[in-house]
Amino acid sequence: MTTPPILELRGVSKNFGNTLALHNINLEIANGEFLTLLGPSGCGKTTILRILSGFEAPTRGAVFLNGQEITSSPPELRQVNTVFQSYALFPHMSVWDNVAFGLRMQKRPKVEINQRVAEILRRVHLAEYGDRMPRQLSGGQQQRVAIARAIINNPLVLLLDEPFSALDLKLRKQMQFEIKHLQRQIGITFVFVTHDQEEAFAMSDRVVVMNEGTVIQVGSPQEIYEEPESLFVARFVGEINVLEGDIRAARPGGTYQAEVEGVPFILHSRREFAEGETVKVLLRPEDLKVYLEQEKAQQPPFFLGTINETVYKGATVDILRTLDNGKKLQAAEFFNEDDADITYRPGDRVSVTWVEGWEVVLNAEGE
Repeated sequence: MTTPPILELRGVSKNFGNTLALHNINLEIANGEFLTLLGPSGCGKTTILRILSGFEAPTRGAVFLNGQEITSSPPELRQVNTVFQSYALFPHMSVWDNVAFGLRMQKRPKVEINQRVAEILRRVHLAEYGDRMPRQLSGGQQQRVAIARAIINNPLVLLLDEPFSALDLKLRKQMQFEIKHLQRQIGITFVFVTHDQEEAFAMSDRVVVMNEGTVIQVGSPQEIYEEPESLFVARFVGEINVLEGDIRAARPGGTYQAEVEGVPFILHSRREFAEGETVKVLLRPEDLKVYLEQEKAQQPPFFLGTINETVYKGATVDILRTLDNGKKLQAAEFFNEDDADITYRPGDRVSVTWVEGWEVVLNAEGE
């Protein structure tokens, strides 16, 4: 980071009895960034959120906000607010009173409270709903009230703990767009927790992939998807084909002569591998190119195989096939109505290859 982080974890670990929930977490979050903690249930992402908010204390390590250590500061003294999964709205208060609550606790002047509540409700598209009670709102509207209540005090950081978990798919997509747009408008740093990789990619500047209390990889959504640093990350953030390979010789510029599933290929990688080393070659379904046998791939190398099944998904078609050596692969092709006469059917013989350089090469352990 070229500028000092707004929020930082230094060597943070957390034990719950004999259970290690977090192990030596080091993380810097930039001012104005939308950062997402992504991982399976129990990986430690919500524990990080609770430590940032002050509801949990780390067993070891320190937390810094805007350059000041806040490890021992209680939640009410941190310029950090949290939006919980349940939204935690006061059911007996109107939308207006829910949003105004924090300012009233600070004993702000009534004129200021009215101005700020009106402005924040306008920003979250709830200006007409001030008199309603939470039970009269949809899930998405309740969520926006919770966010309005959290940001009206101008926190430096807003923490969101899986806030879309109770929404249906269509509303989730709508809220992803609205929250990202709101974050850009107000310029507050957002730290978002989810187990949904599509949600993380749609909203984030950077994604932190976690597993078993450790940070596995940090990067932009594109880096996480296209350049996974481990087999765990590759599998967690989408479909992946894993091929077995052996390095035969190294060439200049990070290229290698290799045999992949018994077929000679040139592999590209920034990692270093030794002659004779076994590797894993990772390819996304959309990276594979499939040709009917009569077409062949334009030139070798390619695998030969047989179509098992095709799955039409509207914009794309998934093609499942088995190579002649028994390896099963999945490809995804965009459906083109102009080429609708080019179809794949179970039993068709095909050749399969990929664009050179699109592969990710890991060691035998998948790292």
